[in-house]
Amino acid sequence: MALNLRQKQTDCIVRMLNLNQPLNPGGGGDGGTANDEVYKILIYDRFCQDILSPLIHVKDLRKHGVTLYFLIDKDRKPVSEVPALYFVQPTPHNIHRIISDASKSLYHSFHLNFSSSIPRPLLEDLASGTVNSDSIHRISKVHDQYLEFVTLEDNLFSLAHKTCYLQLNDPSAGDKEIEDIIDQIVTGLFSALATLAVVPVIRCPRGGPAELVASRLDQRLQDHLLAKNNLFTEGGNFSSSFQRPVLCIFDRNFELSAAIQHDFRYRPLVHDVLGLRLNRLNVQGEKGGMKSYELDRSDPFWVANGSSEFPDVAVEIETQLNKYKKDVEEVNKKTGGSGEVDFDGNTKHLMNAVNSLPELTERKNVIDKHTNIATALLGEIKERSLDSYAKKETEMMVRGGIDRNEILGVLKGKGSKSDKLRFAIMFLISAENIPQSEIEMVESALRESEVDTSAFQYVKRIKSLNVSLASANSASRSNIVDWAEKLYGQSISAVTAGVKNLLSTDHQLALTRIVEALMEGKPNPEIESYLVFDPRAPKSSSGSSSSHLKGPFKEAIVFMIGGGNYVEYGSLLELAHRQQPGRHVIYGTTEILTGGEFVDQLALLGHKMGLGNTGTPAPAPAAH
Repeated sequence: MALNLRQKQTDCIVRMLNLNQPLNPGGGGDGGTANDEVYKILIYDRFCQDILSPLIHVKDLRKHGVTLYFLIDKDRKPVSEVPALYFVQPTPHNIHRIISDASKSLYHSFHLNFSSSIPRPLLEDLASGTVNSDSIHRISKVHDQYLEFVTLEDNLFSLAHKTCYLQLNDPSAGDKEIEDIIDQIVTGLFSALATLAVVPVIRCPRGGPAELVASRLDQRLQDHLLAKNNLFTEGGNFSSSFQRPVLCIFDRNFELSAAIQHDFRYRPLVHDVLGLRLNRLNVQGEKGGMKSYELDRSDPFWVANGSSEFPDVAVEIETQLNKYKKDVEEVNKKTGGSGEVDFDGNTKHLMNAVNSLPELTERKNVIDKHTNIATALLGEIKERSLDSYAKKETEMMVRGGIDRNEILGVLKGKGSKSDKLRFAIMFLISAENIPQSEIEMVESALRESEVDTSAFQYVKRIKSLNVSLASANSASRSNIVDWAEKLYGQSISAVTAGVKNLLSTDHQLALTRIVEALMEGKPNPEIESYLVFDPRAPKSSSGSSSSHLKGPFKEAIVFMIGGGNYVEYGSLLELAHRQQPGRHVIYGTTEILTGGEFVDQLALLGHKMGLGNTGTPAPAPAAH
C-alpha cells in the first residue's frame, strides 16, 4: 500500500484528541472515535495550530469531544470539571505556561502532548514546577507525538521553518546556529518517518547541509532502532529496497531556478500570485467583499486540474459550467419544466431530482469558487504580463539564453519589481557565459525600475565563484573553497556544483531527473558520487556499495532544505504518474516559498555582504 502521510498524521491526531485511547473504527469519519467519549478542552500553540489547520476542521473537533479550543498564550478562565488536552512544541515558554495553568487549577486534569520528543531538562523543569506548586497530581499523561511537520496534501509536507535558506547561507552564522538549524530539520524529518513507520535508505549529494542532515538523521535513526520498543517496529525489517522507500535529501542551491521562476500551471500560479497558505486563500468576491476558500483533496476540480496550464483550466471551468447547466435543465424537464414543479407528475423523477440537488449544489459551489479564483488570477496575469514572464523564462532555460532586446522588453515592460528581479536572476543563471555588457545592461534596467539589485548581485557573485572553481587546479580550488566558506556561509560546497543542473533539453527539473535516477538504481554518472546511508545496517557507512541499497525503489521521499515550492511538487507528481509500474513520491521541504519570498532571502544575503544598490528595496511579499 502506498505511503499516505496525510492519512497517517490525521490518524495520530485523532487518537491524540481521544486522549490517546484505542479507537473504535466504527465511529465514523477519519480514524473513528474512542469507545467512551470524554468532553475536553484543547490548548495549542501557533505551530501546532498550523499542524491541525489543514487536517482537522471545527466539526471534527466537536465529533471528538472538543468543546472549546484556545491558544496557549491566551488568558483563559478556569473550567475545573473538564480535562484539558495540550498540543504544543516542547519549549521553555510552553512548559512555564503549563506549570502556571496547573498551579491555578484551570482544569481538572492535564493531558500533555508534545509535537516532538521533550528534552530531559524541560521534563525535569515540568516535574519540579508542578511539584513546587502542588499541582503534579493534575498532570494525567505526557506523550511525545512526533508530529513536528505540517501535511498539506497526501504527498506534501513542510517543516514550517522560516528563512531556513537565509540562516544556512548567512556568512555571519556561527557553528552553533548552523548545528541548531540542522537539528531542527532532523527532528522534523524523524517525525515524518516515525509517523509513516518507515526506515528509508538515505541518498544525498556530497557536502553542504544535505550531507549534514543525512548523516545526523542516519545516526538518530540508528540510535532509536537500538531500543526494543521503537517507533518503527510495526514497519517490519525489510531487506529488499523495493519494500523500503528511498529518502533523497537536497539543498536549495542544488537548483536555484525552480525556486525563482514564474510558472503558468494552476497550482503554482495560485500559490505564487494569490498567496495560498495552509491550503487556504482569500480572493475578491463578485460583490466587492473578500471570499475565503479551501483548496485541498476535498475539492475534485483542484485535484484534477492543479497541474494544468492556466488556459486549460479556464476552458475546463467553462466545460464544467456548461455540463452543470445541461444537468439542471435535464432535472427541470423531468420534474415539469423550469418554472414551478408539477407535483402531479412522475413521483420517481421528482425523488431523483430531490436526491440530485445536494450534488448539483456542491458542483455549482466548486465552479463558482474556481471561477472567482481564475478571475482574480486573470486580473494579475494581465496587469503584470505573467504569461510573458513564464514563457520567456522557459525559453531561456531550454535555449540557454535570450536575445538582449527581449530581455529589455520584459524589464522595461509590465510587472512588479519582484517579477523583474526574478526574471533578471533567471537570465543570469540560464547560461554559463554571459557577456559583461549584457549583465551591465540588465543591472541598469533594474535600477531604472528602482529595483533593489542585492539578490541579483548575490547570485552573480556565487556564479563567478563557480567559474573560478571550474577553472582552478586542485590546490587553488581548496583555497577558493576555504575563502568562500568564510565569505558565503556553510553550504558553499553545494552552491559550487555549477550551473549544469539548470540546463535540461527536455525542460525536466534537475531534481526530478536525479530522483528518477535514484529510484531506478541503474548505473548513472550523475549519481555516482551520491552518498548512501542505511540506518538499519549494523554500522552505517557513507557511500556503502551494498547493491540492495542502490535500488530499484518503488517509493521515494524527496526533501528540499532551504525552501520548496509547488513547481517541484508538481514535477515529482508527474514523475510518479508516468512511471511504469507506478511509483510513489512524497515531497517535503523546510518551508514552502513563493518566488518572491525566496528572492527576498537572496536580497537579505546580498545586503549582509554589502552588495546591491541603494535603490528602493523590492517590497516584501504579502504575508499569507
